[in-house]
Amino acid sequence: MMRVDIEDLSVEVAGARLVRDVELRAESGQFVGVVGPNGSGKSTLLRCVYRALRPTYGRVLLDGDDLHGLTAREGARRLAALPQESGGEFDFTVAEVVAMGRLPHQRAAGRTSREDTEVCAAALERVGAGHLADRGFLTLSGGEKQRVLIARALAQQPRVLVLDEPTNHLDISQQLEVLALVRDSGLTVLAALHDLNLAATHCDVLYVVHGGRLVASGPPDEVLTAGLLADVFGVRAHRVPHPVSGVPQLLFDRLPR
Repeated sequence: MMRVDIEDLSVEVAGARLVRDVELRAESGQFVGVVGPNGSGKSTLLRCVYRALRPTYGRVLLDGDDLHGLTAREGARRLAALPQESGGEFDFTVAEVVAMGRLPHQRAAGRTSREDTEVCAAALERVGAGHLADRGFLTLSGGEKQRVLIARALAQQPRVLVLDEPTNHLDISQQLEVLALVRDSGLTVLAALHDLNLAATHCDVLYVVHGGRLVASGPPDEVLTAGLLADVFGVRAHRVPHPVSGVPQLLFDRLPR
């Protein structure tokens, strides 16, 4: 496992500052959630973490090493990502999609070793998708595709996993299944999440981003207060304990005008 530190990170695009002076830490093995309204800067922040975007200022550190100073191969051995656009139109079998995760470990691109095959098979079994190996990726349901993409990330054998809205377009059963898989991976996880109740249930720590700035951080039950939800999301929230876990859950209605 590996610690992630985001230090004083800012992103400017075409003269507009999309992310401002963000400081974030994910301790080794933690599941850290990033939440905020649409357009708040969550995805921009995560794109800097998985190297799709270079920050204008600041750094992303993996156990103290500057991520953007690593080679692409070394970075991919430490960190895997499921960006929002990762569910693309792969005209491959499931086994071939998962095998893509082994590329950072291969000396010759496309040369698959016995170890690669074993790692991929184990990753598919770990996410309960071993029976899908010979299926075409395009034939899968949304939940099945997400499980396969998680298997691809696990086959990469990273120590950090970054996910941008991993439960979008999934039904509630699939959402719970995907987040449980991620939670049980044993990796350090940094995820942007849209559903605040899922974030409260699965995350150890939450960071709240609003207008590109970090406005709150801490354990979910301390962060998701009625005042913050009114200020950041523009809703009135009522907290109730989950009848089984006791984790605070949120009921919403409109703020009075």
